[in-house]
Amino acid sequence: MVTMELDLAAAAGPTPEVIRTDRLDLLPLTVGHAEEMAAVLDDPSLHTYIGGKPATVATLRSRYERMTAGSGDPAVGWLNWVVRLRAEHRLTGTVQATVTTTPATATAPVTRSAELAWVVGTPWQGRGIATEAALGLADWLRTHGVPDLAAHIHPEHRASAAVAAAIGLTPTDTWQDGERRWH
Repeated sequence: MVTMELDLAAAAGPTPEVIRTDRLDLLPLTVGHAEEMAAVLDDPSLHTYIGGKPATVATLRSRYERMTAGSGDPAVGWLNWVVRLRAEHRLTGTVQATVTTTPATATAPVTRSAELAWVVGTPWQGRGIATEAALGLADWLRTHGVPDLAAHIHPEHRASAAVAAAIGLTPTDTWQDGERRWH
């Protein structure tokens, strides 16, 4: 039996960096973003499909500390960005990718896949920000060796389904926690 160990350097995958699109800057998440993001995510209706409720600044700080520390699993990378609308000099949402690295075997190379998620604050919805940010993230991931992308979308969340379709994902027959997997 051949045992393959996961090369930690290879497993880490890409490291978040600034991603620029036509109107947006996707900035690697820091704990310092918590205060502005608490205001962006403060509308209870925003959580209809994503669950939860608006978080306090302290709760977001704690969450962002955990997120920026990483998953703790060398095969799983947590890549998180805040979305800044340059024209308004404001944060408007987030995008994230959970990148999983599958080690090489005797017959297959290392592969990477990513589960994507996005959220845009209520005041900025309907302006194509989520689509532009998700397209920017998807393009960046593909150019950084992560070609296999997926997302889980609530079946009634038409706007999020449109974003998934715009980045080339299609709905599958797989469901998890009431959400359809798009691949």
